[in-house]
Amino acid sequence: MYKVRRWVVRNSRFFEAVYRTFEPVIIKLHPLWKRIGYERVEAPVRFVEKNVKGFLFDCQMCGKCALSSTGMSCPMNCPKNLRNGPCGGVRADGNCEVVPEMRCVWVDAWEGSQQMKGSDRIHAVQLPVDNRIKGSSSWLREVRQAVEIHDPDNQGARR
Repeated sequence: MYKVRRWVVRNSRFFEAVYRTFEPVIIKLHPLWKRIGYERVEAPVRFVEKNVKGFLFDCQMCGKCALSSTGMSCPMNCPKNLRNGPCGGVRADGNCEVVPEMRCVWVDAWEGSQQMKGSDRIHAVQLPVDNRIKGSSSWLREVRQAVEIHDPDNQGARR
């Protein structure tokens, strides 16, 4: 997984483009998700998300994905679970102080973000993970949030 994770970061611009294509598609599926019931689709979507993101990003399924802001480097792979930048212990070679054979996920995040069109998103402050949503689908959560932002009363789904 570690080698795949590092490869994805080196190709973060490509994965950013994939994400920018995928996100509107999954949002457009909101009427389907709503008709079936978000509770009922959670398990199959979570299964797919866990396997895809687990393989590519070594995703920890925190429920609040930050990959598009962190150069496609999952901050939850940090042994200290730091979501807003590296600790003061990054080694001179860019490796982690806790796991010396592992590159610091935040060094990877910075390098990956610099290849992305949205490189400034790495400066966005990430809120702490709500442990109540760990293990749930961040894809479905993003859909619900996007629908609420664009249609707060959810009128589009009632038509």
